[in-house]
Amino acid sequence: MPPRRRTDPAVGRAAVAAWRADPTDLRARRTAVRFTLEELADVAPGHTVEVRVPPDGAVQAVEGPRHTRGTPPNVVETDPQTWLELATGESTWAEALDAGRVRASGERADIARWLPLQATRARG
Repeated sequence: MPPRRRTDPAVGRAAVAAWRADPTDLRARRTAVRFTLEELADVAPGHTVEVRVPPDGAVQAVEGPRHTRGTPPNVVETDPQTWLELATGESTWAEALDAGRVRASGERADIARWLPLQATRARG
């Protein structure tokens, strides 16, 4: 099996910065979403929770029982804007859930402890 395609971290951080500067930049948003999903899978490796950010990407993450067939028992789904706000700390998990901007199902679907992602923070 070929290695999983990875966004270069410098390219990913640049895409996050470009998205922050212009949230309407579709190319930057798509790259930023893919990069941050990859980062989530790095900090929370596993196959228990499927995080979906249509139409830009999805990833399986979080240690625990592996899902192999049918609808995953633990799913998080949100739009790209909300995902990037969560990944960068511009919004919190609780705020997004309360506003109905995140749908989370399953007992392991709470991914708040991994957000925001360190890789998205500005470098000083």
